[in-house]
Amino acid sequence: MPAEKPDLEDLKRRMQSTIGVFKNELAGLRTGRASSGLLEPVMVEAYGASMPITSVATISVPESRMLSVQVWDKQLVGAVDRAIRESNLGLNPIVEGTTMRLPIPELNTERRKDLVKLAHKYAEAARVAIRHVRRDGMDLLKKAEKDGTASEDESRVLADRIQKSTDEAIVDIDKLLVAKEQEIMQV
Repeated sequence: MPAEKPDLEDLKRRMQSTIGVFKNELAGLRTGRASSGLLEPVMVEAYGASMPITSVATISVPESRMLSVQVWDKQLVGAVDRAIRESNLGLNPIVEGTTMRLPIPELNTERRKDLVKLAHKYAEAARVAIRHVRRDGMDLLKKAEKDGTASEDESRVLADRIQKSTDEAIVDIDKLLVAKEQEIMQV
């Protein structure tokens, strides 16, 4: 069976998906301002399973330096409180019945630098994922050329397009990283 040529649209979709994951990871980094995205990565042990906090509570931002978490089930208040405290976000919930208030403390310079390092780590992981998508496309291309379903010229054109898409995706990641870094370091 002859090998098929890489689908450029599928490769671009996979690269955009990687960028979307990276955006979500950046949204979870604290910047000194309250954001409901800050708690999205928090997992809560509830009903015998690990669930995202958004599956057991509503998160709102009543003030610029305060988060409010409204837990739907009274019995899960302790589990949500524990999950937030163990999330390494540096937040200490104030429990009031089924509602929790989370004051967002000021970030010191050392913590800001740690968050920037973490953002760089997320960016490098995203770049690696983009390069894996490129490698998959190039492998398909080589296989198609070897099997004779793609000419050498066609193969070169497709390889250039795959590389161009890869470069664009990495530039997008770098732009997002620079913006987040400025946001974190802003006092």
